[in-house]
Amino acid sequence: MIIDSHVHFWKFDPIRDAWITNEMTAIRRDFLPEDFSFYVNENQVEGCISVQADQSDEETSFLLNLAKENPFIKGIVGWIDLTSEKMEESLQNYQSEKLIKGFRHIAEGEEMGFLLQENALNGIKTLHQFNYTFDILLRHHQLLDAVKLSEKLPDQCFILDHCGKPDLKTNDLKDWKSNISELAKNPNMYCKISGLLTQGNWNLIDEKSIFEILDFVFSQFGIKRLVFGSDWPVMLLGGNYALWIGLISKYLNQFSKEDQELFFFGNAVKFYNL
Repeated sequence: MIIDSHVHFWKFDPIRDAWITNEMTAIRRDFLPEDFSFYVNENQVEGCISVQADQSDEETSFLLNLAKENPFIKGIVGWIDLTSEKMEESLQNYQSEKLIKGFRHIAEGEEMGFLLQENALNGIKTLHQFNYTFDILLRHHQLLDAVKLSEKLPDQCFILDHCGKPDLKTNDLKDWKSNISELAKNPNMYCKISGLLTQGNWNLIDEKSIFEILDFVFSQFGIKRLVFGSDWPVMLLGGNYALWIGLISKYLNQFSKEDQELFFFGNAVKFYNL
């Protein structure tokens, strides 16, 4: 069984979703639960975590409603304004919504240091008080922010999206490896094996480079803090769902059945309290 820890849904809006550029024709359309249900049936996907793609309270409500209507959506990672003075009030209002498991801010689109600003730090501290997780979305050159964030808030449950987006175009991984090693020292830091199909050349699946990334991440985090994710539908820019599951399953063949079950299912259940 598989829990896909990183799936997006949206009704495409060219203005709101301006990050989906004209060259991304494969994902310039609506992607809704009925589109994902095919993969649920074909790939033994027991369920998924739906992750925010827009920075608005409306996005959280949209995902929450989808989760209530589609039982295979086991939880959502919504958006909340980390800097708002009313954040605690907002979280209090969300307490009755058990499908909300955590929150994310698209920090890769912010200036370096955004997550370390006092108001953002206080916001993440408030998440911890309400037992919510926080997904860290940063690119490889921004990972020092994640290291500092982890050091400042060691008790918060963090998960690093997409292995910290290593640069698979140049394979310049020195700083990425250094920061991943530091992040892995925090036992409350997990990492999603997701999003790697779009970190290199979209027209070339470089299995060797991807497996080298996996070798390093698995050596640092260990099997119990790594979680399977697809980054569907964004991953369609670099491949397809069956290809990604096949690639990861091939890599996981070296692990015991029990370890594979942790990676594909158990670790997501534990981290997101499913």
